[in-house]
Amino acid sequence: MVVLETERLQLRRFTLNDAAFILRLLNDPGFVRYIGDKGVRDLDAARGYLQAGPMASYERHGFGLWCVGLRGEDTAIGMAGLIRRDYLDDMDIGYAFLPEYAGMGYALEAASAVMAHARGVLDAPRVLAIVDEDNASSIRLLQKLGFQGNGVVRAPGSEHDVRLFVADSE
Repeated sequence: MVVLETERLQLRRFTLNDAAFILRLLNDPGFVRYIGDKGVRDLDAARGYLQAGPMASYERHGFGLWCVGLRGEDTAIGMAGLIRRDYLDDMDIGYAFLPEYAGMGYALEAASAVMAHARGVLDAPRVLAIVDEDNASSIRLLQKLGFQGNGVVRAPGSEHDVRLFVADSE
């Protein structure tokens, strides 16, 4: 089910057919370094991740992480969307792309569409973002979207802090 479209991208709900893509994305060294090791090592675990994560979020909240693909093609290039975490006061934006699609503006395009959806459709008064302090490109992207630094936060069970960013309604 298509949720959002931009000039070059289409964001749709994940299905179990996306397991091979998720397996590849979640094991990309950049994903593991900046977002974390999700322990997804095979297709069964990838399907489990999809069911317990994005697909459960669609049912529970009406939003979640969506599969980002090139418009007019059947090519998954990343994921972007909104997440509701128990330890944060508001929804937060998340995104990750395969390395071969980095530097092409896709992350900014997808994240901009997600923010427009959060504000226009979900009427979110603010959106949060959490980012590893060493992820300079992600921090720059958030700043382009109007996010401002707001301290640090530590996820339950994590061993290190991440930077917290906030974007209030315009």
